[in-house]
Amino acid sequence: MKRIFVTCLAAAFSLQAAWAETLTIYTYESFVSDWGPGPEVQKRFESQCGCTIEWVAEGDAATLLTALRLEGDAGRADVVLGLDTNLMAEAVQSGVVLEHGLGQLGFDLPIAWNDPVFVPFDYGYFAIIYDSATLTDPPASLAELASGSPGRDLIIQDPRTSTPGLGLLLWIKAIHGDDAAEVWGILSERLLTVTQGWSEAYGLFLAGEAPMVLSYTTSPAYHQLAEDETRYKAVIFPEGHYMQIEVAAVAASTDQPELARQFLSFVGSRDFAEIIPTTNWMYPATDAGDALPDVFRNLDKPDVTLLLAPEDVAANRKEWIREWLEAVGTK
Repeated sequence: MKRIFVTCLAAAFSLQAAWAETLTIYTYESFVSDWGPGPEVQKRFESQCGCTIEWVAEGDAATLLTALRLEGDAGRADVVLGLDTNLMAEAVQSGVVLEHGLGQLGFDLPIAWNDPVFVPFDYGYFAIIYDSATLTDPPASLAELASGSPGRDLIIQDPRTSTPGLGLLLWIKAIHGDDAAEVWGILSERLLTVTQGWSEAYGLFLAGEAPMVLSYTTSPAYHQLAEDETRYKAVIFPEGHYMQIEVAAVAASTDQPELARQFLSFVGSRDFAEIIPTTNWMYPATDAGDALPDVFRNLDKPDVTLLLAPEDVAANRKEWIREWLEAVGTK
């Protein structure tokens, strides 16, 4: 009798698991890595929803949007997490996202936010990170960085495939406008290489291949907290820094709209915000309270924040990338 009871109980649990709702979230690879936010996000949300999260990872935000476009209505995504302000308008125009219907949520951002489609989850500023152990006199301004160098001392990412790469393209465009191509032509002389994504670029930088790399002002926080290392620093440019805000949205292909909206509410909560600083190494978009380490509070921030309108980026991104390709070629 006991054996029959145990067998029936096991079958019941198995049936319950089979009935559990699955939320399929499309995101970028580093988010779901062992050291990224994904594992803890999954643990906390699954404990609330009684559901199962299935992650589908793409290389970066640009490839994430491409995947959603290619799959269209036949896609499996319920939520897309990891687009940013530079891709928001294109995502809406492509019809791959839906309004969340959550009303006004409270955020802790440098700018006002009231978007009917996208829920922000973190933000940061693109920056040139340098190794102070090998470079004692880094460029003090974007103008000085773009004035050229006799050596190949900078690694950046491709704006076609990488969020930071696109960020630098828009950063230079926001400051130099029609002169951006000329600036890129000079800057290209100091590029060691252009990588497809951030991880490859930063890995080459840490291996000592070049003393500077395109990353974020928050990158030194990782080295200070995880490695007790202060040699890696961000240069704060007086011209200002381009800001990135990462966002989540309900995917148009979802067959779990209510569960997707429940997840977006979780994204806007302090429970989610607490995870971000020491896993994604960005500022959380919602106040994380005491969970924000002091090192983040003490990081230098730019005095000038740059951010082009998403609609302008959507209308001009292809042309600006063509301009960049002609100026830089393949490094």
